[in-house]
Formats: sequence, structure tokens, C-alpha cells
Amino acid sequence: MRILITAGPTREHLDPVRFLSNRSTGKMGFSVARAAAEAGHSVTLIAGPVALPTPPDVTRVDVVSACDMLAALQRLLPAHDALVMTAAVADWRPKICHSAKLKKRGMAPVLELEPNPDILQTLKPEKGGRLFVGFAAETGDPLAEASRKLAAKGLDLMVANDVSQPDAGFAVDTNRVTFITPDAPPRPLPLLSKAEVGREIVRWLETQSERKAKG
Repeated sequence: MRILITAGPTREHLDPVRFLSNRSTGKMGFSVARAAAEAGHSVTLIAGPVALPTPPDVTRVDVVSACDMLAALQRLLPAHDALVMTAAVADWRPKICHSAKLKKRGMAPVLELEPNPDILQTLKPEKGGRLFVGFAAETGDPLAEASRKLAAKGLDLMVANDVSQPDAGFAVDTNRVTFITPDAPPRPLPLLSKAEVGREIVRWLETQSERKAKG
């Protein structure tokens, strides 16, 4: 398979120094990319700003903002069979990005924002026969919101995890996720390393690809 993966945060700049972002480190997406490459698949990794080395045998494309990531995906998706969207994309960006650093005394106390594009929703018409996997990093009741997103975005698999747990989510090496698909009950996985979660996702992709090939 030719697998396209996104990882890490995006940065939405207010000026050359300041930006809006989130806690994503990219570890989960890089783990999926490593697992897919080790399984013999062709892997392209679109990475937001992270401090991680590129896994062996993976083609890496670096981006900064949500709009950068969407443009890279629109360019690369036609050549791939599956998309795994682990990136934590910023929902909002400053309405104005200033070319020079703003001085404190000249800054308004209220920051005006505008929405970023919903990447998976935007790519939905281009899905065709490709497998689309999304991630829902939530707090509170992750399964309900993940199920809603699965249906709304036409995904084949949503990987839900509660990022309020200390051993799962951002900046740790383990994750506790649940696989949600349109045609089966949710499948919770035990606490696993992110490397193991990556291998579980790749195995799921391989199984679904084989089913599609058989018709």
C-alpha cells in the first residue's frame, strides 16, 4: 500500500515570533509511519513542527500551518491508497498575520481569529476508494464525539483517545485508544506503547485493503 500520514501540531502565526498551537509532539503519527514502513509499505509523512527524526524508509514533507498541511495533502493524496490523519490541526488562526514582530504596547487585548479549513471534511470528496483514518483526541466522553466525527467526515476508522489521562495522549510514549468503525462495535485497546498502536493501525489497514481487493 501507499500510505499518507500526517503528524504533529500546526502553528498559526500572529507575527514572526508568536503563534497559536497545541501540545502535540508528533510521536503517534511518527510511530504509525515507522510501523507502516517496517511492514513494507510506501510511506509519505506530512509533519508539522516537531523535534523528531524521520523514520527509516519514510518520505517526509514538513509544513507549518493548517493551510500548508491541506495544500500538501491535496497535492499528494492522489498517489496514495490510504490516509492516516494523526495531526492535531489548529481549529483557528489569527485573522491577520503581521510581517514584523508586534510590540507589546501596540497589541490589542483581544485577538481576532478566523477558522481554519476542516481538512478531512475538505478531502472527503476526493476519498474515492481510499481508506481514511482519523484521530479524535478528546476529554470527557471521547467515544461520543469520535463517533460523530466518524460519520460526519465519512471515515473508515476513527481512533479515539482521552487525552486527559496521564498515560495517554500528548507527550507520552503510551496511548489508550478505541477503534471505531461504521459497521462494528467500538474496539477498545489496552494501554500500549505508541509503537504498538501504530502497528495495530497498520494491521487494520492491511486487513481492510485485502477485503477491498477481494471485492
